[in-house]
Amino acid sequence: MRPTFLALAFAALPLAAGAQEGRFTHADTLRGSNTPERAWWDAAFYDLHIAVSPRDSSIRGWNGITYTVLGAAREMQIDLSQRMTVDSIVQDGARLTHRRDGNALFVRLASPQEVGSRRAVTVWYHGKPVVAVHAPWDGGFVWTRDSVGNPWFVTAVEGIGASTFWPLKDSWADEPDSQRVAITVPDGIMDVSNGRLRRTTPNGDGTTTWEWFVSSPINSYDIAVNAGKYAHIADSYEGKNGKLTLDFYPLAIHEDTARKQFAQAKSMLACFEEWFGPYPWYEDGYKLVETPHLGMEHQSAVAYGNHFKNGYLGQDLSHTGLGLSWDYIIVHESGHEWFGNNITAKDPADMWVHEGFTSYSEGIYVECQKGKAAGARYLRGLRANIENDRPVVGVFGVNNEGSGDMYYKGANMLHTVRHIVADDAKWKDILRGLNSTFRRQTVSGEQVERYISQQAGTDLSKVFAQYLTTTKIPAFQYRLDGQTLVYRWSNVVDGFDMPLRVAVGGTPWLIRPGTSWQRTKLPAIGDGAVVVDPDFFVTVERASTAGAASGTR
Repeated sequence: MRPTFLALAFAALPLAAGAQEGRFTHADTLRGSNTPERAWWDAAFYDLHIAVSPRDSSIRGWNGITYTVLGAAREMQIDLSQRMTVDSIVQDGARLTHRRDGNALFVRLASPQEVGSRRAVTVWYHGKPVVAVHAPWDGGFVWTRDSVGNPWFVTAVEGIGASTFWPLKDSWADEPDSQRVAITVPDGIMDVSNGRLRRTTPNGDGTTTWEWFVSSPINSYDIAVNAGKYAHIADSYEGKNGKLTLDFYPLAIHEDTARKQFAQAKSMLACFEEWFGPYPWYEDGYKLVETPHLGMEHQSAVAYGNHFKNGYLGQDLSHTGLGLSWDYIIVHESGHEWFGNNITAKDPADMWVHEGFTSYSEGIYVECQKGKAAGARYLRGLRANIENDRPVVGVFGVNNEGSGDMYYKGANMLHTVRHIVADDAKWKDILRGLNSTFRRQTVSGEQVERYISQQAGTDLSKVFAQYLTTTKIPAFQYRLDGQTLVYRWSNVVDGFDMPLRVAVGGTPWLIRPGTSWQRTKLPAIGDGAVVVDPDFFVTVERASTAGAASGTR
C-alpha cells in the first residue's frame, strides 16, 4: 500500500503517539501478540462465505476454520470486530460457548484437542462492518456506485485487520495453506476475489454466489471483496515458470482505457521476474481489479484505483520526471506479490520488509526501462519525501507500524546496501535468494537482515540498525590536510563502520570510516575536491581544522 503524505499523517500519528508515550492498550496486545489462546493452533484452511447486502451495508456469513493442534488447549482466540454479532460457533456438531473481550472471541472447547490432529470450528455471524472513510489507509468496506449508477463495493483492511469483516486468527504470523472465498452479491454485478474462479451459482433470489479458491498461503488482510459491473479482459504472459494467466477486471465503462493501461503489467512482470525470481502465484494467476480506492496488494487480485494515469495519480513521487512514464499502482502494488505476499513480516513492526523492498522495486523498474543510472536517480529523488519523524521499525507485539519512512528511507537503505555490495550480479542473486529461501513464509526483519549480510559476505547489522531503528542519517565528516584525507562518521549508532566511496580530485577511493578520526594519505589530490558517491544515503560535512585535529566526536 502506498500512502499519500496527508493520509500518512492521518493514519500514522495516533500510532506514533502511542509508541512515544507507551500507551498501548489491552486490545493492542490481544491483536498484536501470540497469546496462549492463539499459540496452540495453526491455521490450515479458511472456508469463508459472505452474503453482502449493499442495500443496508450489511453482511452475513460463516467461516469454517480448519487448524492443526500444536499444544494443549482450553480456549481458542478467534478475532472478530465488535460490530459483528456472533450467531453460533460449532465444532463436531455441537454449539460452543464463548466470551468476548473487545474484538476477540475466546471460545470454550468442549472436545479433546489432540496434538498433531487437524480439527475444524465454524463461526456464523452477521452485522454492519466498519465503513472506510479514507480507504485504503483507515480500512474497512467502501460502499459506492460507478458513474452510471451500478453498485460498487470493495474491502481494504491491511491496517485495521481482516477481522473487521470475518472471523479468523488475525495475525500476520499465521497464514492458512489455502482458502475458499465465496461471496454472494446482487444479480447484475460480479465479485472478483483472490485466486481462481471455481464456479458461479445463481441463487434464484436475486443474488449470485461467486466462488474463488486460493491454492497458496495468503495473508489475511489480502482477502478482498471487489463487487461491481466489471468487464473481463483475459490475457497471458510467458514467464519463468511457464504460462501465467493475466485477468484484468476494470469497470465495464472503462474497458477500452484499461486495455491500454493494463498492458504495462507485462513489462512489470518481465522486470521483476528477472530481479526477484518467478512470480510467486502461477497456480492462482495474476489479476488487476479496478477499485474506488487508490490500490492495495491483494494477493493474485491487485486492487487498482489510479484512474488509468501514469505516475501516482499523475504525479511523480521522485520529482525527477522518471515516475511519469509508468503507472505507479501497477508497479508498486504488484511488487508486493514478492515482498509482502510471498515474503511476509510476522509483525507489522517489521513492515519495512514489505514497503522498503517494494518502494525499492520502483527504482528497479525504472532501471529495467531506462538503465541503471536512471533507476538510481529515481531512488535518490525519493529522499526528499523522508521525514525522519520516528524509527522505521515499530513496537513489537502490539500491532504497531513504524514510521512511513519505511517506504522512501527503506528503499534508499537498500540502494545503499547495493552499493556496499558493489556487485550487481551478487545483489540480484540476493534479491532472488530472499524470494526462494523465504518462499511463502512469514519472517522477522532480523531474518532478512541476517540473510543479506550472509550472502553479501559482510556484517551489515550496524547499517540496518542505523537506518531502521534511529531517525539519524549518517554524517560523513572530513577535511583535507595537505594530501591527507581526515574523516569519520558522526550521528551514527555505536560501532557504525559502513564503507564509503569518495572521489578526491577526481580519483575514486573506497574508505571505511569509523566513529573516531582516521587519516589516509593520498598519492595525489588533483584539485582537492572531495565528492561522496551520491548513491550512499548519507550527509556530508566539511570539518573544521581544530575539530579534526583534536579528534573530537
